[in-house]
Amino acid sequence: IQNGTADLECGSTTNNAERAQQVDFTTNIFEIGTRLLVKKDKDGKPSYGDFADLKGKNVVTTAGTTSERIIKAMNADKQMGMNVISAKDHGESFQMLESGRAVAFMMDDALLAGEEAKAKKPDDWVITGTPQSFEAYACMVRKDDPAFKKAVDDAIVGLFKSGEINKIYSKWFESPIPPKGLNLNFPMSDKVKELIANPSDKPAPDVKI
Repeated sequence: IQNGTADLECGSTTNNAERAQQVDFTTNIFEIGTRLLVKKDKDGKPSYGDFADLKGKNVVTTAGTTSERIIKAMNADKQMGMNVISAKDHGESFQMLESGRAVAFMMDDALLAGEEAKAKKPDDWVITGTPQSFEAYACMVRKDDPAFKKAVDDAIVGLFKSGEINKIYSKWFESPIPPKGLNLNFPMSDKVKELIANPSDKPAPDVKI
């Protein structure tokens, strides 16, 4: 974006103050909470219900993410004695969980839903835990191009106001996705509904529990 190779980056990039020093962000397009993916117990309930249950346990997260920063700070501040494992990507993080080398995987809830859907037995896993932060995803554009930012903002807000966003969301988050037919089964959260009702290009405030 900065060197002009690309005009727009639109993925799972968090809109935050640090990045906003170097780039501009469009209207936010999604909002997540950082939570846990754990195995279900024999009764179909989470084997670990919340972060407090992870004292002294192996917990995996993905290197270079907000979740890594949060879980390491929590471990130190609350003296939880967790062994925090930093995997190179989300796929490796889930492999650590699936193989039993970790009992929980901390990450953005929507990304956890993706890994859960790709699992050999998706029904064995469940997303749980009180969100430790909320983050807004937005597209990145160059700082020196307000006209382009406005064009992208107008397109995003147009999708929100027309209701078209609901069809798009249902297609990708609540329906089978070709070619493998994966279904994330990830209903729209209250935070995303609020984001659609009140569009903003501001970062989501960190929520520390």
